Amino acid sequence: MKYAMCSIVAVLSLAACGARQQNSETLAESIRSYNEGIRWQRYAIAAALIPPAERSKFVEDMDERAEDLRITDYEVVNVARSGKTEAKVQVKVSWYMDSEGTLRETHAVQTWQRTGKTWMMVEEARMRGHEMPGLLEPIEDGKPAGAAPHPAKPGPQASIRDVGPVTTAPVESHQ
Repeated sequence: MKYAMCSIVAVLSLAACGARQQNSETLAESIRSYNEGIRWQRYAIAAALIPPAERSKFVEDMDERAEDLRITDYEVVNVARSGKTEAKVQVKVSWYMDSEGTLRETHAVQTWQRTGKTWMMVEEARMRGHEMPGLLEPIEDGKPAGAAPHPAKPGPQASIRDVGPVTTAPVESHQ
């Protein structure tokens, strides 16, 4: 009898650990699916992991940005769970604009919430690095600081087109 009780306790303990592990895998899988969807321009896959009311606009906005924006890589840097229903995920994104060709790096934080058995990415904002089209500005006091930047411009970096005509003065030779 004592052996049977120990076996039942052991099985229940393993089942509880397995359930906890499965929830973590589900979050990890959702994070991977969303970010892979963005990385490879599979926006319908990524959109399945955001709230339903935002999906249509999300796909439309991403398609527009994809005309110039190229994501070359992403890395999940940190996953910090807050209980069983929320997580903050830090992602490092490498990207460039076709119109510029300069590789940039941006760290973003994604807020994930679990409703039922599904994890949804409910907010994404830049933490540091270059401003990136489509990301809200850095988080201050837990809230994004402003609206998403214009989809055609990556941020405050100026190009020669923004400055206007450039004049040069003759260079004196010191020989």
